[in-house]
Amino acid sequence: MNQTYYIYTEQMTVGYDGKPLIENIGIGVRRGEILTLIGPNGSGKSTILKSMIKQLRLIAGTVVLDGRDMAVLRERDVAKKLAIVMTERIRGELMTCWDIAATGRYPYTGRLGILSKEDRAIVDAAIETVHASDFADRPFSAISDGQRQRILLARAIAQQPEIIVLDEPTSFLDVKHKLELLDILKTMVRKNNVAVIASLHELDLAEKISDRVVCVAHNRIDRCDTPENIFSDAYISALYGIENGSFNALFGSLELSAVSGAPQVFVIGGGGSGIPTYRALQRAGVPFAAGILPESDLDYPVAKALSAELLSVPAFSKIDEATEERALERIRSIGRVIRTVPVFGETNAANERLFDAAKTAGILTDADAIVKGAES
Repeated sequence: MNQTYYIYTEQMTVGYDGKPLIENIGIGVRRGEILTLIGPNGSGKSTILKSMIKQLRLIAGTVVLDGRDMAVLRERDVAKKLAIVMTERIRGELMTCWDIAATGRYPYTGRLGILSKEDRAIVDAAIETVHASDFADRPFSAISDGQRQRILLARAIAQQPEIIVLDEPTSFLDVKHKLELLDILKTMVRKNNVAVIASLHELDLAEKISDRVVCVAHNRIDRCDTPENIFSDAYISALYGIENGSFNALFGSLELSAVSGAPQVFVIGGGGSGIPTYRALQRAGVPFAAGILPESDLDYPVAKALSAELLSVPAFSKIDEATEERALERIRSIGRVIRTVPVFGETNAANERLFDAAKTAGILTDADAIVKGAES
């Protein structure tokens, strides 16, 4: 493994009770970099992290921290370099949130654990960083799971580590605090040159925050690469064994399966305008046709995933006469049309003609009417 990695593994084998789960693992992270582990539940992401931080005994191999075998380092020396935020609940009876965060300073205190004025200032700053000052004096046992996660991150920040290891750090956090946590990590990586290793279930967040991604599946490290090379529709679907639905790499989102059956309405969309309607129809169990969409259009990947029928043309191409005629035939046979495009531009003249034909035929409707009809 390249010596530029701040922490890395050499031929590491992990498992439980001496039974290997994943063998010959070689991964590493540099300072100023975020490495994220993704993969199905039970694939071994947490086992890898726990083995790297010595919570689980290695079956074979080595973990090297800052050029030294972690197995020979004292716990206090490791704690000055490496901070941990795991999902296990900790017992915090009779301790305030401030007390819990302050335990991050104990690697630097004497045997009595007495905090200096400087230590207290560092703890205060860490708590403020995670926006937890307003409940810092409350009992740790009396706050929500999301607030506890933020306090545990404050504890890690108070350690002033050179690497942070996090197991599902966004668990229990609402959208606001997920974004805040990830922003805090990115800031620490950029400003303090910290290395970060994290496991994440949220693929959209992993795609956005990671410098490199480790994919764990089928008792092995399947791939390790940049997000740009990892997050494709086909690969993520294969990694997670997605059968009912699909992964949309463009939006970093999951889409449900299309409703089967003959289309009951034709949706003229484009430019992202059709996506809410496609999803509303899918939720209501209404099969629909969509078009005419260039493959470069924002609507295209969602329409492809959710529509029973999609009329499209190659990316950045004009709509040809044959495709327009085929769409007109489908509109007449289906007999109901929804328009989501607010304004038809010059390049969308064909769809405007389709709309005019539907208007003349008196078959225009809206998504609300279709959905209410399906629900009644």
